[in-house]
Amino acid sequence: MKILRLLKIFHISFIFGLDEFILAHPETSRLRAFVDRIFFFRNLSSPRAERLRQALERLGPIFVKFGQALSTRRDLLPQDIADELAKLQDKVPPFASELALNEIERAYGKPWHEVFKTFDPVPVASASIAQVHFATLPEGKEVAVKILRPRMKAVIANDIALMEIAAGLIEKIWADGKRLKPREVVAEFSKHLYDELDLMREAASASQLRRNFDASPLLMVPEIYWEYCSTSVMVMQRMIGTPISQVDALRELAIDIPKLASMGVEIFFTQVFRDGFFHADMHPGNIFVSAQGQYIALDFGIMGTLTDEDKNYLAQNFLAFFQRDYRRVAQAHIDAGWAPKNTRVDEFEAAIRAVCEPIFDRPLKDISFGKVLLSLFQTSRRFNVEIQPQLVLLQKTLLNIEGLGRQLDPDLDLWKTAKPFLERWMSEQVGWRGFVNSLKLEAPNWGGTIPQIPRLIHRALHENRLESLETELRTLVELQKGRNRLLFFIVLLLAVFVAWQIRSA
Repeated sequence: MKILRLLKIFHISFIFGLDEFILAHPETSRLRAFVDRIFFFRNLSSPRAERLRQALERLGPIFVKFGQALSTRRDLLPQDIADELAKLQDKVPPFASELALNEIERAYGKPWHEVFKTFDPVPVASASIAQVHFATLPEGKEVAVKILRPRMKAVIANDIALMEIAAGLIEKIWADGKRLKPREVVAEFSKHLYDELDLMREAASASQLRRNFDASPLLMVPEIYWEYCSTSVMVMQRMIGTPISQVDALRELAIDIPKLASMGVEIFFTQVFRDGFFHADMHPGNIFVSAQGQYIALDFGIMGTLTDEDKNYLAQNFLAFFQRDYRRVAQAHIDAGWAPKNTRVDEFEAAIRAVCEPIFDRPLKDISFGKVLLSLFQTSRRFNVEIQPQLVLLQKTLLNIEGLGRQLDPDLDLWKTAKPFLERWMSEQVGWRGFVNSLKLEAPNWGGTIPQIPRLIHRALHENRLESLETELRTLVELQKGRNRLLFFIVLLLAVFVAWQIRSA
């Protein structure tokens, strides 16, 4: 089955002339002529960008998502290709309405007209995994109904299997293979892709994001109607707005475009650093703008999460970058174990400075994060820095945000926009506000531990066995490591104090 899928990939690539992108160099002109003779029957009269888009659509959801990601990077692509790939964001050919109605009947166990008051058989949007129809609930609420494409799991399983084989070969053949962790990256990608095939999971993600931004002036998220949701059908509030890619239409609505771009940066950092839960598929096809100038988020199939350790590490690095403290960035990588312990900090610092210094104090139109990341990738290779699979989605999202910001406001200063937010967040985490917040958050957990401490001390003093008290306190330290930081340090200080008393006795 995998061989057949691989042959299909090669077949479609050659039928649509994708070899043109590889063999366009003068040095490969003879090989190009040879390939053209073999595939003399193919019609290559259509523009190259259109053929590329059609090939990706034929190859399936994984390749469509690849095209969607590329479409946001107009700084890296020729304009004709970027414009054509942008159609993959919400204009993938739909599947037949009969199949959609069949899926509704299978999900609910009854005909569509017994579930919905009205149902528009013509999809309003069609993407690689699902398509969306407008409908009306019996009580009159206007809703959007998302329906999975039929037989998606089999196609995705084959493509993931091929990616796993390729990842294994990369690890064995390429010198950088182990450092790049391709198998872990593929595993992370496949996990999120399979998550997209469960619309109950997507509905839960949308509900969480809506709760995170409840009453926010920045972002609107549709309400989920749970009684109508299943693993293959999802029903949500119909949202009315203008696609964010239609900048001229937004201007006609008197939307402040520079402010909109700045809001996008704040939404991104709020999701990442405040919540550790972020929309990881923020291409223009998934974002509308309300008449009041709020962002409207759509399509919650791919969501990223970050641990507290990830958030703190990233915030420290971002702030260090903003402050041009490259030594701190280098040291953070070494301390986190991402770079080898024997790395020379001064050399690593100099390499990072060479990449990042040229992009400061420049508007977004003069910066390409794609090229910066490429330079950082080359630097990481030189210093044997390990790729972190859990951050791949975040890197993808950051590139999407940059592409969106470039489209909205090329003069946006990303650094000046983001720095105050990050400084405020860091103050709330590690400053006096952070201390107060920790007290509020962690105090309820103290009930089970703090009452034990006076009893342990009294018993130890009464029985004259401080050594036993030290052991018991250190056991409490181990128990608290996985609970809350503040109490952990209180117990740790007590353990140190008792140990000092023992040494002094």
